[in-house]
Amino acid sequence: MTDNIFSPGPTPDSVKAADGTIHTVPAGWALLLPGDAGLTRRVKSAGDFWIVQEKKGRRTFSKGVWAPSETIKRIRADLEAERSTDAYAKKQAAAAQRREKVQAEYVEDFFGSVLAFLDFHPAHVDLAQQMARAITDHATPVGSGTVARTKRIPVEQRAEAAVIAWMRHQTTAYDEMAIPRVKGKRREVRRMLARRSKELLNAYRSSSAASSDCPLQRALALNEANGLQ
Repeated sequence: MTDNIFSPGPTPDSVKAADGTIHTVPAGWALLLPGDAGLTRRVKSAGDFWIVQEKKGRRTFSKGVWAPSETIKRIRADLEAERSTDAYAKKQAAAAQRREKVQAEYVEDFFGSVLAFLDFHPAHVDLAQQMARAITDHATPVGSGTVARTKRIPVEQRAEAAVIAWMRHQTTAYDEMAIPRVKGKRREVRRMLARRSKELLNAYRSSSAASSDCPLQRALALNEANGLQ
């Protein structure tokens, strides 16, 4: 399968293979842009195709699929006819309800995992609830691309990572830092800030009173003022 995966070429009608060679798109082919997963899936199962992907940082983005133009037109017409039926509409509505149910269950499961990781002293239970809800609301939306959406690690680890990431952006100066473009430096800074965040969390795991000037309380107050709670 990897022999038909390419990156964008130097011209609109070309692609680049993994070995760096440039290939011209066959005559009569068209580029099916991403956005319709059902159409793309059927076109790919219908015969020859070239996948075009572009890697930016650690993420890979689809740029579309090259395939015979007539194949794309035929399948698109068939799919549009199928999607116009009442049966298809009912099927889609039922699928949407299932997805909403699964999402709602996951949101509450993730919220509980965040609370469990925070493990605040009963004296700070209200703050824990407020913080867990803020992190959950930020991290769990479908398509958010956050660590909460990955399935590669258990939900408990996702919750911990989401808490540390939220605190990095909300309770530290990370977003304003001028970090040198040196390999490993950003990771080093993140580790340092993670240690500080965990030290702050530990303070709330005891019964000692926390200052209202605490960066965590300031962040939550700002979120609430901005209507993010």
